[in-house]
Amino acid sequence: MSVQSVLLPVFVLVAMMFVLIAMTAVERTRVLKSGKTRIKDIALGEPNWPVRATQIANCMRNQFEVPVLFFALVAIALPLRQTDLVFVLLSWVFVITRLVHAGIFVTTNSVMKRGMAWLAGVLVLALMWVYVGGRLLLAL
Repeated sequence: MSVQSVLLPVFVLVAMMFVLIAMTAVERTRVLKSGKTRIKDIALGEPNWPVRATQIANCMRNQFEVPVLFFALVAIALPLRQTDLVFVLLSWVFVITRLVHAGIFVTTNSVMKRGMAWLAGVLVLALMWVYVGGRLLLAL
């Protein structure tokens, strides 16, 4: 597969992460300007943000957990030439689960639906690791 095909899902996921970072900044700025939260109440990381600001920030922070394993796998698989059509398709499925997860998180925040999207993504990512690991071990 081409490098572009392999990296496009990565760039889509990173773009979503930047959108969530921007949403967090906008919401926190709005709350501070409105006076609902004061800087001294959150200066040391105290959890004094309103629910909506916390919801978006938690979603953004969540993108630095499971997706890190995806980024690591791409960084390993690409230079080792272990990225084929199956890898790219699974990458897209993983990214779609992350988009769905984030969409649920910042809207309805249905824990059950969000959890299902999270679990689907983790299972796809685990399959990707097994797939790449198996290909590498069989090549020995």
